[in-house]
Amino acid sequence: MTTELPPALIALARAAASEADPRAVFRAAEAANAALLGHRLFTILFVVPGGAEVERVHSSDPVAYPLTGRKHMGPTPWGDLVLKQGRTWLGNGMDDIRWAFYDHETIARLGCAACINIPVREGGEVVGTLNILDAADSYTERDVATAEVIGGFLPGALRRAATLAAAAARD
Repeated sequence: MTTELPPALIALARAAASEADPRAVFRAAEAANAALLGHRLFTILFVVPGGAEVERVHSSDPVAYPLTGRKHMGPTPWGDLVLKQGRTWLGNGMDDIRWAFYDHETIARLGCAACINIPVREGGEVVGTLNILDAADSYTERDVATAEVIGGFLPGALRRAATLAAAAARD
């Protein structure tokens, strides 16, 4: 049996295996997501050591969500679910978005009311999150599985991005 894989997913696999620059992997992940699921906002964050904050290392909208922007996740129900338990989260409506995110008004202004959050794990440890947002009711559980495949290519790039950010902070 031969399975035809989407070209964007193949490109992501190749970037994850060969690119030293994590930004190239993040761009390939965004392109794969655009081809397979679509989005209005696509961000990738790594978990800052200590686990109370996440730092944005990729954004499809750097004006609304700039790079290196940090979010204090603290003890929130969303943080417990995604960051601590390592479970995916699917929200499909503004009630869900308000439950999960303090910046829900910014998200709404972008026309987003659906969200998939994928905990990116390496060796069982959550090292970051993949965050995909679009209009209300844009995503299904089947889409979550596709997003999990995309997220599966990101741990190495997230580790490299975290190392680069830590080195820059020391300089």
